[in-house]
Amino acid sequence: MLVIDCHCHYGKGDGFTGPWDTNAPLPGFMDRSKKAGIHKTVLFAAMHSDYSKANLEVARMVNKHPHQFYGFAFIHAARDAGRIETMIEKAVRQYHFCGIKLHRRDARITREVCEAARKFCLPILYDVLGESTSVELFASEYRDVDFIIPHLGSFADDWHAQLVFIDQLVRHPNVYTDSSGVKRFDLLEMAYKRAGASKILFGSDGPWMHPGLELQKIFELRPGKEDLKSMLAGNFLRLTGKQKKPMDHVSTDLSFSR
Repeated sequence: MLVIDCHCHYGKGDGFTGPWDTNAPLPGFMDRSKKAGIHKTVLFAAMHSDYSKANLEVARMVNKHPHQFYGFAFIHAARDAGRIETMIEKAVRQYHFCGIKLHRRDARITREVCEAARKFCLPILYDVLGESTSVELFASEYRDVDFIIPHLGSFADDWHAQLVFIDQLVRHPNVYTDSSGVKRFDLLEMAYKRAGASKILFGSDGPWMHPGLELQKIFELRPGKEDLKSMLAGNFLRLTGKQKKPMDHVSTDLSFSR
C-alpha cells in the first residue's frame, strides 16, 4: 500500500531561534522513513528569511529524486507580498511543485496567497499556530481552495483550539488536516470518527519527529482498508491532482537560475 508523508521540512534556515529555522537534515530521517515503509515524502523549506532561496534548495533535492519527493513552495505572506503569484508560478512551471506552505509564525495567510492557490489549483498547507477560528474566515471566503491545517490546528497541544478545529473539519468540505505532531490520540480519533478518513492526511513533521511513530497513529485508528489507503496517500494525491500545470516554457534546467 502506497504511503506518502505529506509534511517534512528540508534545508538550512538562517534564523537560529530553534531547529525549525536552523537546519532540517534528511539523511537519518529518510533512513527511518524507509524502515517504516514510507514510499514518498513531501518536502518544503525550513523557516527562512528568504523563501526564494530556500525553495530553490528544496527544488534541487526534489528534482534530483523525483520518484521519492514532492515539493511545496514555502511563502511568507507579508514579506513576499506583491510577488506571491510570481513565486508560485515559478514553483509550478520550473520546480514542478504541487502545493503551498505557510506558517502563522511568519505571518497570517492573505488573499494574495489564496488567489495564487486558486489560479494554479494548489492546496495550501497552513499552520495556524492555534488560531483555529481564522479557518472559519478563509475557508468560507475561498471555498474552491483546499486548505490542509496540520496538527489538528495546534502543534502546541492546545486542545481548545483542536476541538474548535475538529468542528470546522467536519463542516467545511475544503478543509483537511494532517496527523503530524498530534499528541492527544483521543482528538485524532475524534477527528477520524466525526470528519472521516477523507479529511485526514498522514504527515510526520520531519525531520524532527520520528516517521515510524507518527505513522503508527494512523494504524492505531483501526481503519478499514479503503480508509487507510485514503489517509496514507489517496487524499494527498486527490488534492494535488487538481493542479494546473502550464506547459509552455516549462524549464528542465536543474540549475534553476533565479
